[in-house]
Amino acid sequence: MTATSAKAAKTSSAKARRRGAASPKVGFVSLGCPKALVDSERILTQLRAEGYAISPTYDGADLVVVNTCGFIDSAVEESLGAIGEALAANGKVIVTGCLGAKGDVVRKAHPAVLAVTGPHATDEVMQAVHKHLPQPHDPYTSLIPPQGIKLTPAHYAYLKIAEGCNHRCTFCIIPSMRGDLVSRPVGDVMQEAANLVKAGVKELLVISQDTSAYGVDVKYRTGFWNGRPLKTRMTELAQALAGLGAWVRLHYVYPYPHVDEVIPLMAEGKLLPYLDVPFQHASPRILKLMKRPASAENNLARIRHWREICPDITIRSTFIAGFPGETEAEFEELLAFLEEAQLDRVGCFAYSAVEGATANALPSHVPEEVKEERRARFMKLQEKISRQRLKHKVGKTLTVLVDEVGTDGAIARSSADAPDIDGVVHVAPGTGMKVGEFIKVRVNRADAHDLWAVPA
Repeated sequence: MTATSAKAAKTSSAKARRRGAASPKVGFVSLGCPKALVDSERILTQLRAEGYAISPTYDGADLVVVNTCGFIDSAVEESLGAIGEALAANGKVIVTGCLGAKGDVVRKAHPAVLAVTGPHATDEVMQAVHKHLPQPHDPYTSLIPPQGIKLTPAHYAYLKIAEGCNHRCTFCIIPSMRGDLVSRPVGDVMQEAANLVKAGVKELLVISQDTSAYGVDVKYRTGFWNGRPLKTRMTELAQALAGLGAWVRLHYVYPYPHVDEVIPLMAEGKLLPYLDVPFQHASPRILKLMKRPASAENNLARIRHWREICPDITIRSTFIAGFPGETEAEFEELLAFLEEAQLDRVGCFAYSAVEGATANALPSHVPEEVKEERRARFMKLQEKISRQRLKHKVGKTLTVLVDEVGTDGAIARSSADAPDIDGVVHVAPGTGMKVGEFIKVRVNRADAHDLWAVPA
């Protein structure tokens, strides 16, 4: 071996030792039946896959995981004893397994434990480990950051909570492409969100095909986050996301009655006062032809109720003009709805026959020129409404998130502005404006889409 290669080998060996020394160590106690043993094997496999070392002793571990049994009284006593022993010897203990599913038994006996989960809960255990014993980022072994690779700017990110859709809207083919609703485990969603916020994300945009249906497919099953039970449901997820300290913006929310539950969170400043609700039409007959969910709801009454609770709420929606069979009277009904609803942000599309959509077989298709004429009338009315609503913001002070900074000032967004689909706030030049930071501005001008402001 040459002197150069020996030096390289020595350096490589030193790096390996440093990486080994830095590897966090987890102790593990496995109790109970073979099913619990398999759970232990899965957790240990995941720990090793993520670079954690397994310690054979309490004093050599940075924390200890105890997989418990809770089937009979003697097993409960053994499990509680093992937890107490680990706490006495190490002090940092995560509890999982069947005893963890028995309410507050563990916490009443041992309130000092770091986290408690139920059985077959590898993801929840790993979340607790990540929180109390973070995996060090090693550029030699980890080729991606904890938050993953994102195509959005560093200060905002989309958080997809489910895939697919249970509805069969006649103009849509998404279920045939993406399948029925499959909600992501709530612990996985929260871990991804926490990783994003830790990486500097200031705004989480919650998306799915039907955000308000989150958890329906798993009957709102209770998962775990940070060792605490958390229901797989939009309201509970929104509350948990609100605790991360970032802006949380809800998209694609159908107007089911339980959506009312998140409006108080907006009024309290925990969620952005913004709701993206794809109403699509106002005529009951057309909505029925569309097979829209919540088509029987009184949406005008619901909108009034939301604004009573949260006067500052921004409501965004999309509509279809010229759906097959739509009469002039039904289109006028849509315009009347728009006039009364006074929605803040609206998009309208002329109906387009998508290959495979069942609406294509409906009778009385509207001529192309009529569809386009109706769409233009719709958007003209909405432009007037939008201009009036934005005018009311002149003179107000807003908190905005800066997207771009240049010699002419900054382009930012307020709570009313989702990226790429809504308006922006043009901010005059000022000091201290940085991309991805929040600033206060005072609005001095508005048009039908955007605001102009100066640093406050």
